[in-house]
Amino acid sequence: MSLQQEIIAKLGVKPEINVDEEIRKRVDFLKDYVLKSGVNGLLIAISGGIDSAVATGLCIQATNELTEEKGKEYKTVGVFQPYGEQVDIADSYAVAEAFNLKYKIETNIEEAVNEIALEAEFGLKSIGDSRHLSRGGKGNVKARTRMVLQYALAFELNLLVVGTDHGSEAITGFFTKYGDGAVDITPLSTLNKRQVRELAAKLGVPQSVLDKAPTAGLWEGQTDEAELGITYGANSAYLEGKTIDPKEQEKLEKQYLKTAHKREPIPGI
Repeated sequence: MSLQQEIIAKLGVKPEINVDEEIRKRVDFLKDYVLKSGVNGLLIAISGGIDSAVATGLCIQATNELTEEKGKEYKTVGVFQPYGEQVDIADSYAVAEAFNLKYKIETNIEEAVNEIALEAEFGLKSIGDSRHLSRGGKGNVKARTRMVLQYALAFELNLLVVGTDHGSEAITGFFTKYGDGAVDITPLSTLNKRQVRELAAKLGVPQSVLDKAPTAGLWEGQTDEAELGITYGANSAYLEGKTIDPKEQEKLEKQYLKTAHKREPIPGI
Protein backbone atom coordinates (compact mmCIF):
# COMPACT_ATOMS: atom_id res chain seq x y z
CA MET A 1 0.00 0.00 0.00
CA SER A 2 1.39 3.40 -0.99
CA LEU A 3 1.54 6.25 1.50
CA GLN A 4 -1.21 8.00 -0.49
CA GLN A 5 -3.48 4.96 -0.17
CA GLU A 6 -2.64 4.71 3.54
CA ILE A 7 -3.53 8.35 4.13
CA ILE A 8 -6.80 8.09 2.22
CA ALA A 9 -7.80 5.00 4.20
CA LYS A 10 -6.85 6.66 7.50
CA LEU A 11 -8.85 9.84 6.79
CA GLY A 12 -11.78 8.04 5.14
CA VAL A 13 -12.14 10.39 2.17
CA LYS A 14 -14.12 9.03 -0.80
CA PRO A 15 -13.09 9.66 -4.42
CA GLU A 16 -16.55 11.14 -5.05
CA ILE A 17 -19.69 11.75 -3.03
CA ASN A 18 -23.46 11.97 -3.32
CA VAL A 19 -24.10 15.40 -1.81
CA ASP A 20 -27.67 14.73 -0.62
CA GLU A 21 -26.62 11.48 1.04
CA GLU A 22 -23.68 13.16 2.76
CA ILE A 23 -25.84 15.97 4.12
CA ARG A 24 -28.41 13.50 5.44
CA LYS A 25 -25.76 11.29 7.02
CA ARG A 26 -24.06 14.20 8.76
CA VAL A 27 -27.28 15.77 10.04
CA ASP A 28 -28.31 12.39 11.46
CA PHE A 29 -24.87 12.02 13.03
CA LEU A 30 -25.29 15.35 14.83
CA LYS A 31 -28.83 14.55 15.95
CA ASP A 32 -27.85 11.16 17.32
CA TYR A 33 -24.91 12.55 19.27
CA VAL A 34 -26.94 15.41 20.73
CA LEU A 35 -29.53 12.94 22.02
CA LYS A 36 -26.92 10.52 23.39
CA SER A 37 -25.09 13.35 25.13
CA GLY A 38 -28.21 14.78 26.77
CA VAL A 39 -27.33 18.34 25.73
CA ASN A 40 -29.55 21.20 24.58
CA GLY A 41 -27.96 21.61 21.16
CA LEU A 42 -24.85 22.76 19.36
CA LEU A 43 -22.45 25.70 19.40
CA ILE A 44 -20.57 26.67 16.25
CA ALA A 45 -18.07 29.49 15.76
CA ILE A 46 -18.87 31.21 12.45
CA SER A 47 -15.66 32.62 11.01
CA GLY A 48 -17.06 33.75 7.68
CA GLY A 49 -15.28 30.91 5.86
CA ILE A 50 -16.76 28.03 3.92
CA ASP A 51 -16.07 25.28 6.47
CA SER A 52 -17.86 26.95 9.37
CA ALA A 53 -20.68 27.98 7.01
CA VAL A 54 -21.29 24.35 5.99
CA ALA A 55 -21.07 23.17 9.59
CA THR A 56 -23.57 25.87 10.58
CA GLY A 57 -26.02 24.70 7.93
CA LEU A 58 -25.75 21.10 9.13
CA CYS A 59 -26.13 22.11 12.79
CA ILE A 60 -29.23 24.20 12.19
CA GLN A 61 -30.88 21.47 10.16
CA ALA A 62 -30.09 18.97 12.92
CA THR A 63 -31.45 21.08 15.79
CA ASN A 64 -34.50 22.19 13.83
CA GLU A 65 -35.38 18.57 13.10
CA LEU A 66 -34.83 17.56 16.72
CA THR A 67 -37.05 20.41 17.93
CA GLU A 68 -39.84 19.28 15.64
CA GLU A 69 -39.44 15.58 16.43
CA LYS A 70 -38.99 15.80 20.20
CA GLY A 71 -41.35 18.63 21.08
CA LYS A 72 -38.70 20.66 22.93
CA GLU A 73 -36.32 23.28 21.66
CA TYR A 74 -32.82 22.29 20.63
CA LYS A 75 -30.57 25.26 19.89
CA THR A 76 -27.81 26.02 17.45
CA VAL A 77 -25.86 28.96 18.86
CA GLY A 78 -23.57 30.81 16.46
CA VAL A 79 -20.54 32.56 17.94
CA PHE A 80 -18.72 35.42 16.21
CA GLN A 81 -15.18 36.01 17.48
CA PRO A 82 -13.40 39.01 15.95
CA TYR A 83 -10.01 40.19 17.13
CA GLY A 84 -10.64 43.91 17.34
CA GLU A 85 -12.22 44.93 14.04
CA GLN A 86 -12.74 42.00 11.67
CA VAL A 87 -12.90 43.33 8.12
CA ASP A 88 -14.95 40.39 6.81
CA ILE A 89 -17.31 39.91 9.74
CA ALA A 90 -20.21 40.74 7.41
CA ASP A 91 -19.60 37.32 5.83
CA SER A 92 -20.08 35.65 9.20
CA TYR A 93 -23.39 37.41 9.70
CA ALA A 94 -24.40 36.65 6.10
CA VAL A 95 -24.06 32.95 6.93
CA ALA A 96 -26.27 33.40 10.00
CA GLU A 97 -28.87 35.20 7.91
CA ALA A 98 -28.77 32.62 5.12
CA PHE A 99 -29.63 29.86 7.60
CA ASN A 100 -32.07 31.92 9.72
CA LEU A 101 -29.91 31.48 12.81
CA LYS A 102 -31.88 32.54 15.87
CA TYR A 103 -29.17 32.58 18.56
CA LYS A 104 -26.08 34.71 17.93
CA ILE A 105 -23.30 35.76 20.35
CA GLU A 106 -20.35 38.01 19.54
CA THR A 107 -17.24 37.77 21.74
CA ASN A 108 -14.36 40.07 20.84
CA ILE A 109 -11.12 38.34 21.80
CA GLU A 110 -8.70 41.26 21.38
CA GLU A 111 -8.34 42.30 25.02
CA ALA A 112 -8.05 38.72 26.30
CA VAL A 113 -5.44 37.79 23.67
CA ASN A 114 -3.36 40.89 24.37
CA GLU A 115 -3.41 40.20 28.11
CA ILE A 116 -2.33 36.59 27.59
CA ALA A 117 0.46 37.71 25.24
CA LEU A 118 1.64 40.24 27.84
CA GLU A 119 1.68 37.64 30.62
CA ALA A 120 3.61 35.24 28.36
CA GLU A 121 6.17 37.96 27.61
CA PHE A 122 6.57 38.66 31.34
CA GLY A 123 7.10 34.95 31.85
CA LEU A 124 9.79 34.80 29.19
CA LYS A 125 11.49 37.86 30.66
CA SER A 126 11.65 36.17 34.07
CA ILE A 127 13.99 33.53 32.63
CA GLY A 128 16.13 36.10 30.82
CA ASP A 129 14.41 35.89 27.41
CA SER A 130 13.09 39.36 26.60
CA ARG A 131 10.98 39.25 23.49
CA HIS A 132 7.51 39.86 22.08
CA LEU A 133 5.48 36.82 21.10
CA SER A 134 6.12 35.85 17.51
CA ARG A 135 3.42 36.36 14.90
CA GLY A 136 2.74 32.64 14.83
CA GLY A 137 2.77 32.40 18.62
CA LYS A 138 0.23 35.18 19.01
CA GLY A 139 -1.84 33.62 16.21
CA ASN A 140 -2.02 30.43 18.23
CA VAL A 141 -3.11 32.39 21.29
CA LYS A 142 -5.96 33.81 19.21
CA ALA A 143 -7.08 30.34 18.15
CA ARG A 144 -6.94 28.96 21.67
CA THR A 145 -8.64 31.97 23.23
CA ARG A 146 -11.50 31.49 20.82
CA MET A 147 -11.85 27.89 21.99
CA VAL A 148 -11.80 28.91 25.68
CA LEU A 149 -14.69 31.28 25.05
CA GLN A 150 -16.62 28.71 23.06
CA TYR A 151 -16.37 26.21 25.89
CA ALA A 152 -17.30 28.83 28.50
CA LEU A 153 -20.51 29.52 26.60
CA ALA A 154 -21.19 25.87 25.78
CA PHE A 155 -20.85 24.85 29.42
CA GLU A 156 -23.38 27.43 30.59
CA LEU A 157 -25.86 26.57 27.84
CA ASN A 158 -25.28 22.78 27.92
CA LEU A 159 -24.20 22.60 24.28
CA LEU A 160 -21.65 20.61 22.28
CA VAL A 161 -18.85 22.55 20.61
CA VAL A 162 -18.78 21.77 16.90
CA GLY A 163 -15.53 21.69 14.95
CA THR A 164 -15.08 22.46 11.26
CA ASP A 165 -12.15 20.13 10.59
CA HIS A 166 -12.11 17.88 7.53
CA GLY A 167 -9.75 15.61 5.64
CA SER A 168 -7.96 18.38 3.76
CA GLU A 169 -7.04 19.98 7.08
CA ALA A 170 -6.29 16.73 8.90
CA ILE A 171 -3.72 15.66 6.29
CA THR A 172 -1.66 18.79 6.95
CA GLY A 173 -2.24 18.95 10.72
CA PHE A 174 -3.85 22.34 10.14
CA PHE A 175 -6.86 21.79 12.34
CA THR A 176 -8.19 22.09 15.89
CA LYS A 177 -7.17 19.26 18.22
CA TYR A 178 -5.74 18.86 21.70
CA GLY A 179 -3.12 21.60 22.08
CA ASP A 180 -5.09 23.83 19.74
CA GLY A 181 -8.17 23.70 21.91
CA ALA A 182 -10.11 20.63 20.73
CA VAL A 183 -13.83 20.35 19.98
CA ASP A 184 -16.61 17.89 20.85
CA ILE A 185 -17.74 16.75 17.41
CA THR A 186 -16.62 17.19 13.79
CA PRO A 187 -19.41 16.68 11.23
CA LEU A 188 -17.16 17.46 8.23
CA SER A 189 -14.71 14.62 8.88
CA THR A 190 -14.03 12.31 5.88
CA LEU A 191 -14.68 15.14 3.40
CA ASN A 192 -11.98 16.99 1.49
CA LYS A 193 -12.11 20.70 0.74
CA ARG A 194 -13.64 20.23 -2.70
CA GLN A 195 -16.41 18.09 -1.23
CA VAL A 196 -17.07 20.66 1.49
CA ARG A 197 -17.60 23.16 -1.32
CA GLU A 198 -20.11 20.77 -2.93
CA LEU A 199 -22.11 20.64 0.28
CA ALA A 200 -21.87 24.42 0.58
CA ALA A 201 -23.44 24.93 -2.84
CA LYS A 202 -26.29 22.56 -1.99
CA LEU A 203 -26.94 24.07 1.44
CA GLY A 204 -27.06 27.63 0.09
CA VAL A 205 -23.92 29.16 1.57
CA PRO A 206 -23.65 32.84 0.46
CA GLN A 207 -21.57 33.45 -2.67
CA SER A 208 -19.33 35.93 -0.86
CA VAL A 209 -18.23 33.09 1.42
CA LEU A 210 -17.76 30.64 -1.45
CA ASP A 211 -15.44 33.10 -3.18
CA LYS A 212 -13.09 33.68 -0.20
CA ALA A 213 -9.55 32.35 0.17
CA PRO A 214 -9.47 29.89 3.11
CA THR A 215 -7.91 31.34 6.26
CA ALA A 216 -7.67 30.50 9.95
CA GLY A 217 -7.54 34.21 10.77
CA LEU A 218 -4.31 33.86 12.72
CA TRP A 219 -3.02 37.24 11.51
CA GLU A 220 -4.00 39.89 9.00
CA GLY A 221 -3.72 38.57 5.45
CA GLN A 222 -2.99 34.98 6.52
CA THR A 223 -4.26 32.25 4.15
CA ASP A 224 -3.99 28.49 4.52
CA GLU A 225 -2.59 27.90 1.05
CA ALA A 226 0.12 30.55 1.34
CA GLU A 227 1.16 29.32 4.78
CA LEU A 228 1.31 25.66 3.76
CA GLY A 229 2.53 26.16 0.20
CA ILE A 230 -0.02 23.61 -1.00
CA THR A 231 -3.22 24.39 -2.90
CA TYR A 232 -6.48 22.91 -1.72
CA GLY A 233 -7.04 21.77 -5.31
CA ALA A 234 -3.95 19.56 -5.14
CA ASN A 235 -4.78 18.54 -1.58
CA SER A 236 -8.30 17.43 -2.56
CA ALA A 237 -7.13 15.64 -5.70
CA TYR A 238 -4.55 13.72 -3.66
CA LEU A 239 -7.21 12.60 -1.17
CA GLU A 240 -9.39 11.44 -4.08
CA GLY A 241 -6.58 9.13 -5.18
CA LYS A 242 -5.54 11.20 -8.18
CA THR A 243 -2.02 11.88 -9.42
CA ILE A 244 -0.76 15.36 -8.58
CA ASP A 245 2.48 17.26 -9.20
CA PRO A 246 5.32 15.26 -7.55
CA LYS A 247 6.63 18.35 -5.74
CA GLU A 248 3.21 19.08 -4.21
CA GLN A 249 2.82 15.41 -3.32
CA GLU A 250 6.17 15.38 -1.57
CA LYS A 251 5.32 18.53 0.37
CA LEU A 252 1.89 17.19 1.34
CA GLU A 253 3.24 13.84 2.52
CA LYS A 254 6.04 15.49 4.51
CA GLN A 255 3.45 17.68 6.22
CA TYR A 256 1.32 14.61 6.99
CA LEU A 257 4.22 12.74 8.58
CA LYS A 258 5.42 15.80 10.51
CA THR A 259 2.00 16.37 12.07
CA ALA A 260 1.16 12.75 12.92
CA HIS A 261 1.00 13.62 16.65
CA LYS A 262 -1.98 15.91 16.03
CA ARG A 263 -4.09 13.05 14.69
CA GLU A 264 -3.30 10.57 17.46
CA PRO A 265 -4.72 10.24 20.98
CA ILE A 266 -2.70 11.94 23.71
CA PRO A 267 0.17 9.53 24.48
CA GLY A 268 0.70 8.01 27.89
CA ILE A 269 3.01 5.42 29.38
